[in-house]
Amino acid sequence: MKELQPINQLVVLDITESKNEQKTSSGIIIPDTAREKPKTAPVVWMGVIENAEIKPGDIVLYKPFTGTEAEFENSKYLILPYTDILAKVVETEKI
Repeated sequence: MKELQPINQLVVLDITESKNEQKTSSGIIIPDTAREKPKTAPVVWMGVIENAEIKPGDIVLYKPFTGTEAEFENSKYLILPYTDILAKVVETEKI
């Protein structure tokens, strides 16, 4: 099995999109080119980063227009600097 091993404080996010068609409430199909890309993705691999606040498996919010998209073994990944991650998505209890 092969995997990507990022270096230089880079993080790899899985941005593989589902192949489900999106439709409006009136039934109009929205093409891929018109869809807004999500700004959250799960962390798959990380370079060596001291005191990192995230780990593989965490879902993070990242800056738009950042990183490099790469296709590897039939999946799409986004390789971006650790500093371009804005927040970690966490579950909280309702008060």
